[in-house]
Amino acid sequence: MEVMLRVRMSAYDGHYAGGLVDGARMLGLFGDVATELLIRLDGDEGLFRAYESVEFLAPVFVGDYIEVVGKIVKTGKTSRTMEFEARKVITPQPQDKGGKAVSSAEILKNPIIVCKAKGTCVTPLELQRNG
Repeated sequence: MEVMLRVRMSAYDGHYAGGLVDGARMLGLFGDVATELLIRLDGDEGLFRAYESVEFLAPVFVGDYIEVVGKIVKTGKTSRTMEFEARKVITPQPQDKGGKAVSSAEILKNPIIVCKAKGTCVTPLELQRNG
């Protein structure tokens, strides 16, 4: 099972100089994807137990569109091992030569993987309703 969401990074998401987005924002999006996966599989939001690995691979900036994909790769009695990938799929164009902001954006022909992770979620047996 796999789910996907796409989100535009807003000015609110900018945490550092130059509109750089905090890497923790990607982990929050992974949590949203994990929640949907658990609802679809178990009928319950479950709980995120731990990340086995997290790799931040490229910067994310305000205005970038991020596509987040997650899938369940292993199912135990109560545990669900998941893999996540966040990709930059659209990025705003820089200012013009005169320093004036422009409103154009570029759809990336080759999305840029910005973050990957693997983690485990748990849905207690008494809360599983779809099995």
